[in-house]
Amino acid sequence: MADTSKIAKNLERFAQAIAAHDRENPTHTAWGIGLAHFDLERLGLEEGEEILPGIVIQADDGVTGNFRVLCDGQHDGEREAAEEEVVEAVATTTVGGERTGDLARRSF
Repeated sequence: MADTSKIAKNLERFAQAIAAHDRENPTHTAWGIGLAHFDLERLGLEEGEEILPGIVIQADDGVTGNFRVLCDGQHDGEREAAEEEVVEAVATTTVGGERTGDLARRSF
């Protein structure tokens, strides 16, 4: 079993991350924490274990030493929308009378 002070610090960070996620994404519901398999073993936790009320631990392909909040929302869609806005902004740019939009679209 891992040192109880390490577990306590991690639980505090998990709770802070869940609270921040839920505050910033009111339409998504957090349900878990994703940890690298190595970190699960190092902390003495088991996959599927409920560590906070309604929050379970899951092994994922994350980087050792980091964790991520798992939720039922789609965060990638927001990033794709932002990328589309950038493409449109580039597409309307002209340089020396020549439209650069076609070049920009090919590069993506």
